[in-house]
Amino acid sequence: MRVLRIDEHSPYQQLIGVGGIGTGIFFALEGDHTLGRAESRPGRLLDVRDYCKLHIVIHYVARLLGANQSGDPFHLMPIGNIGDDASGHSVLKEMSSAGIDTGRVRLIPGKPTLFSVCFQYPNGEGGNITTSNSAAAALAGSDLNGVADLLASRGRRTIALAAPEVPLEARRRLLELATTAGAFRAASFVSAEISAMTGSGMFELLDFVSLNEGEAAELVGCQFAREEPRPFIDACLKFVGTAYPRLQMVVTAGESGAYAFAGEFCNHSPAPKVTVASTAGAGDSLLGGVLAALAAGIPLLRKGSWGEKITDGPLETALEFGVLLASYKCLSPHTIHPDACLDTLVEFARRLKLTFSPTIEQLLTEQAPIRD
Repeated sequence: MRVLRIDEHSPYQQLIGVGGIGTGIFFALEGDHTLGRAESRPGRLLDVRDYCKLHIVIHYVARLLGANQSGDPFHLMPIGNIGDDASGHSVLKEMSSAGIDTGRVRLIPGKPTLFSVCFQYPNGEGGNITTSNSAAAALAGSDLNGVADLLASRGRRTIALAAPEVPLEARRRLLELATTAGAFRAASFVSAEISAMTGSGMFELLDFVSLNEGEAAELVGCQFAREEPRPFIDACLKFVGTAYPRLQMVVTAGESGAYAFAGEFCNHSPAPKVTVASTAGAGDSLLGGVLAALAAGIPLLRKGSWGEKITDGPLETALEFGVLLASYKCLSPHTIHPDACLDTLVEFARRLKLTFSPTIEQLLTEQAPIRD
């Protein structure tokens, strides 16, 4: 099986992350009217496997980079809590099978594993109910104090990822420790957190942030319009270039693909046209693809004008790599595509008549045998 090569020349050799670890289920509701306060509504339980944000992101990183329990060539360690229940043991087993080091995932007796019940109306709209008293919600900033030595072990060759579905206190503590260690600091947020983030100093602790179009609009004060994206792009460039000049930002825009911003530069990578089974988890898979590509040394974007739209030529950036992976994920109804790996992604690109740049081609390597 091929993976993206990680060796002594790679920018990053380790990812340590905090965020949601858990599962969920999907219901397709009957009837388009909004679910009433006292209503009992029939719904079809869908054969969809749902996972929480941190698990989705790091699963793809692990598969693309050939992570394994030994930590060689790439060490991937989530910090989090799960319940001592069937769901918790199931996700723990799945993460371990993907090569993720679960040594810092704690079982919390008396607390359920993070769980979400998602419902969808026939018109495609929907919502979800997520446990507020889960083991994940009990993760405290003090639980991260023992991570300092782990961060320092690979220092600047570490990616620290702060993902939603755990308290902001724990995410901030990871980023503070990562700052001390000189690690690359990445995060994502949900819309409800954006206003609090802008006044909290959290963005000063970041090198990279990934948002969807709604979250980004909340951040920069301008809505994304697919027909005329220029005002939104200008607002993002102003935010990155003026307020946070060292920050790299990726914004996902559904069927329009994704945008990447760094300093005065912006790239737009359109999404390939595919038959969509589900978009759930696509944004998280895109983030996983981008982080894996950055770890291997693939640049985030091509240096060009504000509106450089990448439509021709081989794929050569982490942005394009992430968009390709997100499009592949959409072929599956599950939030983690069960067949996703570098081999299937390369074959998917071939079917779309897409090629990789020589730089990326040189990074495609057969995975070395796993050491005992």
